[in-house]
Amino acid sequence: MNAFAALADDTRREIVRLVAKNGELTSTEIGQNFKITPPAISHHLKVLKSAKVLNMKKEAQKRIYSLNGSSINEMEDWILDIIDLWNRRLDKLDRYVMKIKKERARVKK
Repeated sequence: MNAFAALADDTRREIVRLVAKNGELTSTEIGQNFKITPPAISHHLKVLKSAKVLNMKKEAQKRIYSLNGSSINEMEDWILDIIDLWNRRLDKLDRYVMKIKKERARVKK
């Protein structure tokens, strides 16, 4: 599963927000913020880890999760490319509309 597919789920997006806000959290700390079962939290964390949105490290019995910065940066770059594409398209549309308005204004005179 890719990062965007993993983030299509509301709970997983909330988990990512929580981890981003706090830096590192154990799976228990993450689970305490949700009204779902520990196995359900574990499943969401597994999906986010396999999609490379979150990193996980083990310390004794704890699993500690943090954001995978490189994956987040890749998603950000893709989003910025899409924004740039649409800005260029909208600028082109704006120039066309202005051209039409000027032509209509000349015809009315």
